[in-house]
Amino acid sequence: MEHLVLLLEILIINLVLSGDNAVVIAMASKDLPLQQRKRAVWWGVVGAVMLRLILTWIAVILLKIPFIQAAGGVMLAYISFKLLTPHDEISRTKEVTTLFRAIQTILAADFIMSLDNVLAIAALANGDVAILVIGIVISIPIVVWGSNLIANWLQRLPALVYAGAGILGYTAGKMLLHDPEFGVWLDTAFPAFTNMIPIIIAVIVIMFGGIKKYYARRG
Repeated sequence: MEHLVLLLEILIINLVLSGDNAVVIAMASKDLPLQQRKRAVWWGVVGAVMLRLILTWIAVILLKIPFIQAAGGVMLAYISFKLLTPHDEISRTKEVTTLFRAIQTILAADFIMSLDNVLAIAALANGDVAILVIGIVISIPIVVWGSNLIANWLQRLPALVYAGAGILGYTAGKMLLHDPEFGVWLDTAFPAFTNMIPIIIAVIVIMFGGIKKYYARRG
């Protein structure tokens, strides 16, 4: 049951954080003939899965270094807060007309925009290789093939974005606690509240991110 919950959390995080990737993938392949478009998406999926596996494996190793995991937790908390704040970034992906260039564009976009996904998945899996592999293999094809569907989901189901931000905030708190040096300091300095830190961060992210999003829309 615990593994199913972890896989669900990984899937939600990937769906929420991959909106930009989905836009780039759609733009990179939209001008190709139908057969080439399908091949571009297929090879993009294969390359993205391999790339994400390698990056996540590297992240798992790096997160064992003292204070690296704490720094990753702070970064992930910022990412989770930013997820709920409006942004006007416009994709600058150039239109491509060849299969090879489309695949290059998809892989480059996935590499550039994978930091948040990799940090979150590595922290959630906590060294469980099976969860890492299954979560990535399941989520990446859904993200790539369902690019337009994901955009619609995020617009129609705002709760999905809040759920993703909350999971990220909670994961950021767990990263702080699991850091071999910083976690010990937290446990010593705040023994009564240590176990509540992930929940506190998740609540703060959702509350302040939601407030900022509300006032940004009104303004």
